[in-house]
Amino acid sequence: MQLLPIPCPADQVPDATGTERFNAAYKAAKDAGVTYVGIERRGRCWTVKADRAPGHVVTVAAACIVRKAVVRLLLNREVRNHASAGPDYVQLNGVASEQRARELAAALHSALYGDPEPLARAVPGMSS
Repeated sequence: MQLLPIPCPADQVPDATGTERFNAAYKAAKDAGVTYVGIERRGRCWTVKADRAPGHVVTVAAACIVRKAVVRLLLNREVRNHASAGPDYVQLNGVASEQRARELAAALHSALYGDPEPLARAVPGMSS
């Protein structure tokens, strides 16, 4: 599995639907010591997941913008109530389309690596 560039284009975010695909994508990221990001199909919706690599320091500013984006996505009803944005792991459930899941995953990946602009553009209301 090819590692994701930083910033990661949306079309390169792996579809990690199913145990085999998830395990392969997650293992590749962890073996390379990089933060995992992927999308998974769940019924008619999509899930975005990110898991910080050991040793990857996410700045306080990056963590704040990620949390703000998750709250905004919840308020906009783009993700379900059981979304999470912890210090090491982010999960967005109930994303309506694969395209939107890819956009959010790529933007989240960029934010975790210090570039908040794609996430600010991807999430309506982030500037308010």
